[in-house]
Amino acid sequence: MRHTVVERELELRLILSPERSIPVPARLDYRSDDPYAVHVTFHIDSEEPVSWTFARELLVEGVFRPCGDGDVRVWPARADGHRVVLLALSSPDGDALLRAPVAQVSAWLERTLRVVPPGTEGGRLGIDGALEELLAR
Repeated sequence: MRHTVVERELELRLILSPERSIPVPARLDYRSDDPYAVHVTFHIDSEEPVSWTFARELLVEGVFRPCGDGDVRVWPARADGHRVVLLALSSPDGDALLRAPVAQVSAWLERTLRVVPPGTEGGRLGIDGALEELLAR
């Protein structure tokens, strides 16, 4: 099966305080061979970029309403008169609150949903073929 990758470079804002944020270059990745997940890579001042992987559904829903609990939470908001999506990430290394332009995130999500429509993800995993092969032995 042929796999498709949908990428998008964009600039997020790391919220340091209500008055202060700094730019964080990031890349959104979606791979049809990993259809339930989105991958976000942050290019920060470190030797290696920082990557997070979480459910695509979380980002899709978070554009419209607050969702998620635990390590990843996503919700819509307004900043400087513009619609944005906020992404709260928690790890043992610390917490981060990031702001992304909703138009860019939504356009990228729409591309991923055209590649693998919601509800068809399971068919992309190849489990049926692997199970048939296993049972044929």
